[in-house]
Amino acid sequence: MEALLLGAGLLLGAYVLVYYNLVKAPPCGGIASLRGRTAVVTGANSGIGKMTALELARRGARVVLACRSRERGEAAAFDLRQESGNNEVIFMALDLASLASVRAFATAFLSSEPRLDILIHNAGISSCGRTHKPFNLLLRVNHIGPFLLTHLLLPRLKTCAPSRVVVVSSAAHRRGRLDFTRLDRPVVGWRQELRAYADSKLANVLFARELATQLEGTGITCYAAHPGPVNSELFLRHVPGWLCPLLRPLAWLVLRAPRGGAQTPLYCALQEGIEPLSGRYFANCHVEEVPPAARDDRAAHRLWEASKRLAGLGPGEEAEPDEDPQPEDPGAPSSPSSPHPEELTVSEPHPSPQNSPDLSKVTRRIHVKAEPEP
Repeated sequence: MEALLLGAGLLLGAYVLVYYNLVKAPPCGGIASLRGRTAVVTGANSGIGKMTALELARRGARVVLACRSRERGEAAAFDLRQESGNNEVIFMALDLASLASVRAFATAFLSSEPRLDILIHNAGISSCGRTHKPFNLLLRVNHIGPFLLTHLLLPRLKTCAPSRVVVVSSAAHRRGRLDFTRLDRPVVGWRQELRAYADSKLANVLFARELATQLEGTGITCYAAHPGPVNSELFLRHVPGWLCPLLRPLAWLVLRAPRGGAQTPLYCALQEGIEPLSGRYFANCHVEEVPPAARDDRAAHRLWEASKRLAGLGPGEEAEPDEDPQPEDPGAPSSPSSPHPEELTVSEPHPSPQNSPDLSKVTRRIHVKAEPEP
């Protein structure tokens, strides 16, 4: 009996050490009041995104939940209004897999919302599921869609500067290796999905880095944020049904709750004094060094140019709003036109300010970041 109690005590002690050192997330501080400011959070109908939006709403921000599902997005907006006591939480439809939907969202937002102070790219997928697209769906949703959305919303971010862009990435970026000759090739099979997911997370880190370079001096700062190991829908979404009952208790024990996962994105969005760290990667509310592939400025700029083509942004001009771009690799299959996006729900319209120059016209400046080897 004594041995049994001793073993249980040791297991409990080990779990406490693991929990407080590896699982529990440090709380986010930062700006206490966001009254008069507007934030957009993609994928905010559940998980990390919903908890991020809740904290922003509690601090008084007007929060736009940019989600694919109207039913779930409107339900989440209702929940957040009730829980935060802030009625300035609204839903707008956004499907990052459709570039036409991204453009429609941006048009509706710019015509109805006079401010944008915080843009948080939280939405993402870890698998293609049963969907078969003639393009890299993981890269489209996790990187190209957010890239295009940032481009289209940049005029509003500039007029409201100082403003921030936060890209939710992952430690999986360390396994990423971008192959620019097949960047938009369709993903088939779970092995390719694992690789494509890591590549898309590397793209997130490089995007934040290059965006910071492109926008230096504009008052817009950009950060890549790793939420940590989180027990969210993304974790179990593509797990076989028979395995879920076995994994759920384990996930509850060793993974963070979505509220904990939201802390680092919130830190990047709200913490004062981190502006000089624009373009860097954060984990556990601290800046963290990244491997050489994630701080390669040439690769970041090459990805920027490839992303413009994949998003349909030509040199100094935008593609037609109802067309999806051709893949970068001429040997890859072409993408068909995107389906019509969902009808958008917006709040009371306001006159929008004059647009500032678009992202594709910003003059690139060489910006070398001195970072030690990890």
